[in-house]
Amino acid sequence: MSFKTLDEADVRGKRVLVRADLNVPMRDGHITDLTRVERVVPTIQELADKGARVVILSHFERPKGRRVPELSLAPLAEAISEVLRKPVAFADDCIGPTAEAAVAALQDGDVLLLENTRFHKGEEANDPEFVAALAKLGDIYVNDAFSAAHRAHASTEGLARHMPAYAGRLMQAELEALEAALAKPERPVMAIVGGSKVSTKLDLLGNMLERVDVLVIVGAMANTFLAAKGLPVGRSLQERDLHSTAREIMERAKSTQCEIVLPVDGTIAQEFKPHAATQTLPVEAEHDGMSLDVGPETARLIVERLAQVKTLVWNGPLGAFETPPFDASTMLVAKAVADLTAEGRLRSIAGGGDTVSALRQAGVVDELTYVSSAGGAFLEWLEGKSLPGVKALG
Repeated sequence: MSFKTLDEADVRGKRVLVRADLNVPMRDGHITDLTRVERVVPTIQELADKGARVVILSHFERPKGRRVPELSLAPLAEAISEVLRKPVAFADDCIGPTAEAAVAALQDGDVLLLENTRFHKGEEANDPEFVAALAKLGDIYVNDAFSAAHRAHASTEGLARHMPAYAGRLMQAELEALEAALAKPERPVMAIVGGSKVSTKLDLLGNMLERVDVLVIVGAMANTFLAAKGLPVGRSLQERDLHSTAREIMERAKSTQCEIVLPVDGTIAQEFKPHAATQTLPVEAEHDGMSLDVGPETARLIVERLAQVKTLVWNGPLGAFETPPFDASTMLVAKAVADLTAEGRLRSIAGGGDTVSALRQAGVVDELTYVSSAGGAFLEWLEGKSLPGVKALG
């Protein structure tokens, strides 16, 4: 993995196009989570402090090449300004005379946010003319949006091939964390993979078999593996048509010397609702309920194994953590991961929307080695796929 960082960039007096991911959650016009803003601000701050004229590019939602007023980035200018603690100008277009005039008005150290790049069809099409129109606004390109790097769009891939390109600090941190987790990890390496469906994680599971020493399969997807082994799963969510695939994965693990760990017990309920009555049963026990969390013995075994490994990659909760009491195992394991990380015994890298939410719920989202806020890009990296926005920086 080869890319230039801001340490190699001379930015004073230069117009620097910074690709951020400001696709933040909003409700009724108000931002409900500033995480993505907070994570990109260090790069913006550093560039401004070095005398760059910072021009921020980002998409927001899916306007499909049309100007949709409610999908404007205008509210983000104020949000960035508050976190950055300095004024942030806004231009209501990202190319053309309006954008050009706004950029021309910048002084060294100023910051400008341009309108939603996806208001133009050329963004998602990676159209050369649109790329050229964006490039006209800057001298240097900095990509700090790993979470959008799996898209070969104009502002994520096209610009990097059109002008001097560097990784921002967030992009750099993400790539270095992933490199340490899978490319050059300290062994043994464990992966915890959860989620509802095996079908959405086939590529991930396949890549993990080649790269990790211990693969822990949890969440509802574990039911498919248990059922494939002939064990009873009652009314638990499973994918019957993937039983043979699950058996193939378990068989392949033998050839790659990857140990697969499946639940040994489950938290069973007749209804999926908050504070439902539950019972803990071993996976061999017949029942007509739903397994909605791994059981306490499984959680204990996972914690025990965590103490024996050096690196952890985590994608997916252990159960239906949003609904108590089915959050118990995820919370227990999250706190154990945080403790081992704090003790310097474990390098922990986690990512994926549900995983981040679970870690936040456990109060440990800032206590792991690295927590990725990138959803699809993080998953595609774990699947071993090449990300266009990253490749273009090489």
